[in-house]
Amino acid sequence: MTNSARSDYQKQLSKFRDRGLARAGDLKPKLLIVELWGLGDLVIATPFLRAAASQFEVTLLAKPYALDLQRRLWQGIRVVPFIAPWTAFKNKYRIWRWPLPEMIRLHGQLAAERFDAGVSARWDPRDHLLLNLLGVKKRIGFPRMRSGIFLTDALARPRPEAHRYESWRAIGGALGMELPAREQIMIPGAAQNGKTVLIHSGAAQMVRIWPLEYYHGIASRLRQKGFQVQITCDAGQREWWLRVGENGVATPATVGELIALTDRAAAFIGNDSGPGHLAAFCGVPTFTLFGPQLPEWFAPLHPRAEWIGGKACPYLPCSDYCRFPEPFCIRKISEEEAFTRIEKFLAVQTIKPAAC
Repeated sequence: MTNSARSDYQKQLSKFRDRGLARAGDLKPKLLIVELWGLGDLVIATPFLRAAASQFEVTLLAKPYALDLQRRLWQGIRVVPFIAPWTAFKNKYRIWRWPLPEMIRLHGQLAAERFDAGVSARWDPRDHLLLNLLGVKKRIGFPRMRSGIFLTDALARPRPEAHRYESWRAIGGALGMELPAREQIMIPGAAQNGKTVLIHSGAAQMVRIWPLEYYHGIASRLRQKGFQVQITCDAGQREWWLRVGENGVATPATVGELIALTDRAAAFIGNDSGPGHLAAFCGVPTFTLFGPQLPEWFAPLHPRAEWIGGKACPYLPCSDYCRFPEPFCIRKISEEEAFTRIEKFLAVQTIKPAAC
């Protein structure tokens, strides 16, 4: 270790001691990060995870696809896979169906770790209770519904219009880490200088899905202009795409397969969903069609990301529970309107039609 590096390490260690996080023998403090929700949520946490890994011994409790993300985005972080039953979209509190033996085993495993600190960037009382039950020494989060009783460090939530990433910046500040502002996040260039436009038509919830026939129209228009287009979709959409003649449609079964497709793309077009956030952190500029959520909260973290916001609705944002027979916030974005914006988006990227 150089003198400069040793000095930086001692300064950081002193900072940890001030926060009650230093361990005997100058070992790195042990940090548990809880992010049990979607793919996009995990990707947005990437700047925090990378910064934490350089200063803590990090364990991430997350859905199993975090293992694929770890290999690509956060090497050096230990991932403990867990599908929390309360993260299901429906019937989440049928406790008799919960995997209780697995949960008891996991509790024993994590409690034995004796974590110095634990964090959740969600204002979710369930996360805060979990940190408390695991015996984490320093528990940091944003209290809600009096969940501050489970936390040692209750933080004020970022301003209401703030991007989801700002919650991770606040958590970082509480741990003595200064994370970059959203517009200063360093995103690597795309892995390959391809010319493919990757269109992903899927999303975790139906209310976030722009009509497939519109995506089909966008793909046809782009091909007419000479662009190479790769259609990617969720498993339940595959038959629809095959019926309209899209024989080359890809249906990745894992996040690793999705990353491989993204690495061959020069631009990404899709719904407000995890694949768009993943593409952004793989260096691919993204164009997102938003519906019930706000771009201000969930726009992908890429400096050249662009989007169309959902149409006006008195309930916007509605967190995926639409009060109408159909989510007109996204379905009333016309194909013509979207193509006009997409064409401009592609014009400012390095990608050009194959004929050029």
